[in-house]
Amino acid sequence: MKAPTATLATRLDALLPQTQCRRCGFDGCLPYAEALAAGSSTPNRCPPGGIATIAALSELLATPPPRPDPAVWPADPQIALDADQALVPTVAVIDEDRCIGCFKCVLVCPVDAIIGAPKYLHTVIADDCSGCDLCLPPCPVDCIQMVPRPATLSPADAMAERWRSLHRARKARLVRDRESRDEARRQRRGELLARQAQGYDIAAAIARARSRKSSNPP
Repeated sequence: MKAPTATLATRLDALLPQTQCRRCGFDGCLPYAEALAAGSSTPNRCPPGGIATIAALSELLATPPPRPDPAVWPADPQIALDADQALVPTVAVIDEDRCIGCFKCVLVCPVDAIIGAPKYLHTVIADDCSGCDLCLPPCPVDCIQMVPRPATLSPADAMAERWRSLHRARKARLVRDRESRDEARRQRRGELLARQAQGYDIAAAIARARSRKSSNPP
């Protein structure tokens, strides 16, 4: 009996490295797993997972493992791949002397591994960094570089559950933030309408007083 799509997606997601890098063309590992479960994508679109992940996904999908998809697999020789054709784990490093505190990297980090406030220096929580590279394009001063994940940090293959948890927490936070902004806008609009109604009431009262005065001259 074929497993329900939701269950299959969960099992496929458990095989992915959880870097949330979007190289597969989806907004994170779970959406990719859901597409695989639905039959709308192929199991060869995860460069961080390498050939081993292609094989594991294909086994679960009961399909022959395809070759890495050249559309998503890096062809740049400067991007390091290991013997399994997986991306070598990296972490982001911010050049503090060049950082202008633009906050753009914080906004795109899928695991909230970059901390800082607008106009203030940003820094990376190295152990939590998934090496997704998403912080590189928006940086206006090119002050971020990716370096091999230091051996002093937790190994990348032991971080999947942590990165999944951080990504879920970030998505939940973004929903709360959006709801909070929407509620603040509703409150401001309500206050504006209340002030406008009060102004109309005052104007109407003045008009009534003038009307009575004109109809009852001294």
